[in-house]
Amino acid sequence: MVLVALLLRLVVMGFLYPEHLNPDRDHWYFGGETGHIARALVQGKGFSSPMFADTGPTAWQTPIYPSLLALVFRIFGVFTKGAAICILSLNSLFSALTCLPVFFMTRRSFGEKTAWRAAWAWAFFPYAIFFAASHIWPTTLTTLLLSVAFLAGLQLEDSTQLGTWIKFGLLSGVAAMNDPVVMTVLPPIGLWMCYRTWQRKNAWLRPALGAAMAFVVVVLPWFIRNYRAFHKVVPFRGNFGVELYIGNNGDTSHFTARYLHPEHNEEEWQQYVQMGESRYMELKRQQAIAFISNHKGLFLWTSLRRAIYMWTNYWSLSPDYLKEEPYDIPAIFFNITLTLLALWGLWTGWRTFGAAVVPYAIALFCFPVVYYLTHGEDFYRRPADPFFVVLAVYAVTAWLQHRNRKTEMASD
Repeated sequence: MVLVALLLRLVVMGFLYPEHLNPDRDHWYFGGETGHIARALVQGKGFSSPMFADTGPTAWQTPIYPSLLALVFRIFGVFTKGAAICILSLNSLFSALTCLPVFFMTRRSFGEKTAWRAAWAWAFFPYAIFFAASHIWPTTLTTLLLSVAFLAGLQLEDSTQLGTWIKFGLLSGVAAMNDPVVMTVLPPIGLWMCYRTWQRKNAWLRPALGAAMAFVVVVLPWFIRNYRAFHKVVPFRGNFGVELYIGNNGDTSHFTARYLHPEHNEEEWQQYVQMGESRYMELKRQQAIAFISNHKGLFLWTSLRRAIYMWTNYWSLSPDYLKEEPYDIPAIFFNITLTLLALWGLWTGWRTFGAAVVPYAIALFCFPVVYYLTHGEDFYRRPADPFFVVLAVYAVTAWLQHRNRKTEMASD
C-alpha cells in the first residue's frame, strides 16, 4: 500500500517539480520562507533571513522542516533541480507513510475492514497526492506527524503506563516543532484522555505530568533560542501578527490578501527590513487588532466565511475570484462531499462507540480554529485530511454493512 502510494506521488512529482526551479524573485518559488531559511542555514548564517536579504534571526518557521531542507541543500545544492526532486520525493514518502497511522488508528477505532479501506483511500486521496508532489512546505510532514501523535493519543485511552504517556508527549513536541498548528489538536486530546482516565478512577496526574514534561523537553530549546534572539518570549512561531493583519484589513474579495505580505508588497518588505522581524510583527498585530476593534461585525462575518471555507473550500463564485481560483468549483463539490461523509461517520461512530470517537471530533472541530481568526489557504486543512478520510470511509462502510444486513434479513 505504501509503495503504491509512493509511486503515484512520484509520478505526479515528475510533472510538477520544474515549477520550483523558476529563479524569479530570488528563487521564491522554491519553498518561500522555508527555502530561504534553509539557504541561510547552509550559508552558516543560522536560522535567519526568511525572504530576500540578510535580515537576521527569524522565528517565521519552526525548525524541523527548514533544517531538513537545509540538509537537502547541502547534499544537492541550493535551489537546484536535484534538491527539488529530493525534497518533493521526501514529501511523497511522508505522505505515503501516512497510510500506516491511518490504518492503525482506523483499525483501533472502527475495525480491520474499515482500516484497509481507509488506508487505501489515503493512498489515492487527491489532495495527499497533489500537495506531496508539488508543495515545498511542512504540510505533508505535519500530516504524518499529527497522525502518528494522534494514534499515540488514542493509546492513552486504556493505558496508565508512564512510558505510553511520555511517548505521546515526545511525539507532540516533535510535531509542534515542525508546525505548531498541531497544538490545536494534541493538547485537547491529552486533556480528554486525562478525563477518561479519571472517569475510570485510575491514576492520571503522574502520567499526564510525564507527557507534559516530555513535551517541554522537546520544545524548550527552541523557546530559549527565540528568547535569546528576540529578547522576549516567542513560543513557537513569531509571524502571527502579519498573518492576522493579512486576514483582517477590510479586503474580503479573496480568502487571503496576499498582496499585503512582505513577499509581494515592497512597502511592507521595507518596513520589515527597517524595523526587524519582532517589531514588524508587533506593528502588524496592533494594526490588525485596531481594525478588528473598529469593525467587530465584519470580523465576525469574515471569520464565519473563513470557517465555511475551511470546511467546504467555498469563498466566492464571483467571476473575478474564479479567474484566480479556476479549480474551486470541483474543489467545493469534493470538499463538501468529504465533509458531509466525515460528519456522518462521526455521528454513526458516536451512536455505535460513544465517547471513543471524541478524539476524532476534537481533530475535526479544533484543528482549523486558528484559521478562522487569521486567514485561510487551500493547503491549510491538509493535516486534518486523514481524519476526514477515516470518518468518511467509516460512514460508507457502516452504511454498506447495514444495507447488507437488511438484504440478508429480507432474504431469510
